[in-house]
Amino acid sequence: MLKLPLEPTDDLANPAFKDTASCSTWLAQLQLTNLQPAHSQLLFQLSEFNRYPMRSSDRLNTLELLRETIGYVQDSYSKRLFSKPLPLNESEMTVFAGIVQLWQVLVLGYQRCLQAYISGDKQLADVGALLCHRCLQYSGLAIFEHLRCGYEFDPRLWHQLHELYSFTESNGLHQVAVQDPLNGIQPRGSCESIYVKTLLACYARPAELSRFNLQLLDGWLSEWSTTVKVERSFTSSRGDAQPLAIDLASTHGLLPSRSVMHSETMRYIAMIPLSKLLRVKTILMQQGQTPKHLKLGDNCTAKDCIDFLTYLHQCWCENRNARSGDRHEVKHRTLLCHKLENIYANLSGKSFTQSGTHSAKQTESFGKSPINAIGESQAGIDPILETWRVENASVMGTQLLREDMTGGRLSFNQLIAFQPVDETTSILGATEWVMGISKWVNVTCTGQLRIGVQCLPGAAEALRITMTSNEGTDMPALLLHEVPTLKTPPSLILKVGYFQPGRLAKIESKISGIKQIELGFSVERGIDFERVSFKLYQHSEDS
Repeated sequence: MLKLPLEPTDDLANPAFKDTASCSTWLAQLQLTNLQPAHSQLLFQLSEFNRYPMRSSDRLNTLELLRETIGYVQDSYSKRLFSKPLPLNESEMTVFAGIVQLWQVLVLGYQRCLQAYISGDKQLADVGALLCHRCLQYSGLAIFEHLRCGYEFDPRLWHQLHELYSFTESNGLHQVAVQDPLNGIQPRGSCESIYVKTLLACYARPAELSRFNLQLLDGWLSEWSTTVKVERSFTSSRGDAQPLAIDLASTHGLLPSRSVMHSETMRYIAMIPLSKLLRVKTILMQQGQTPKHLKLGDNCTAKDCIDFLTYLHQCWCENRNARSGDRHEVKHRTLLCHKLENIYANLSGKSFTQSGTHSAKQTESFGKSPINAIGESQAGIDPILETWRVENASVMGTQLLREDMTGGRLSFNQLIAFQPVDETTSILGATEWVMGISKWVNVTCTGQLRIGVQCLPGAAEALRITMTSNEGTDMPALLLHEVPTLKTPPSLILKVGYFQPGRLAKIESKISGIKQIELGFSVERGIDFERVSFKLYQHSEDS
């Protein structure tokens, strides 16, 4: 039997609306131009409404009336959280917590109606599938919001979602058509389709996606999820996209089918049809067809669509979410810094100053600077070094957990450098968010930041670079030396915005001296750095 976490209603509850008529009047006077108070009013009044004892059919009708306004306010309010580094600051956390809470309060309202349906309320006899659909939809959005913002959540949220879908399946409601007039792309869905949409959206690494791509994902999955089935068994062929698996008794989302043991509670999503759909649309656009003609929307370019379709195929069909290389558990501390200037200072032993100035403030290199509890150099006010713990590592990447709840804020694909305590070499890398077996974890429930690091190949060396076209202005840069075993040539790390193919420059370091170089091509680009190739332009000079 489905267990719903419901508290008793309260005769003392006094919401501003108690039926659809009074709700319509209240919504008409709600000022949506000022989001924060509008959101607060919706949250308070809906919470009060959920406590108010009333007929379940009236409750359902009122909730259905509120959906459009709540959806609009939630979507608009969430814009304040896009592309924010982690951890969120106090005002951002207030927004995040409010958004999650409003989804959960909306779920609670529908759960009251669902409980009445389960108890045999005749007025709700024909809307069981609709009630489950709404509970699945808004429970899924609460989970998705955590994943998109990068915050750990109670794993029981996954279990409640799976338990609800299991209820629909066992009662023959999972494939019953449900009207959803707010979904302009697919106004008819089912509990199965909204469940599939939630699972696939959460498996697409939403913390890495832009707002524009999230909107594309929502629209595309609204259509595609209606053709995807949740099966009790699967067949697979070598070379084809492997199914994804979900355990209805678990507290996690989708997993590759080869990583699970079959049981009665296991369900599977065949990915071959989706893989074919993604590849065909990609090929047709490469041949000149437009996104609009392929039902991918009319507000994106063919290149944007091709890039995003390729990304989704990697996530869903190529097991991009699996860790690269064999990882082994390690437990040791490391010192970490971010921002190119800070990394330069810790590699070179001094902070960067423009040529000709002599006011440089010396900062010690990794392992030598006195560090306080939050990794702040006592010689300056900038938090240069932070103490982290290495949790596991492989050749290509490392997972780190910050020991303290305070420190700098980090974004996805940001340049960092870390050096394990008692070692002498530093490793450059780019941040990536972590996917464990159960969920993405960026900020834990205790407030600690956890990151994955994609290591950049080559030993790092600090240098200064002067662009020939901007003579007299030099800037910090980093050199990644050649790695013969990986057949990786040397490359440069520059600040974003300074790379141009064929641009001439002069680089200077204590180790390599002065060299004239010509920039080649961009190897990879992060939020605050660009890794580029180069070649010597003329013979080295003495420093």
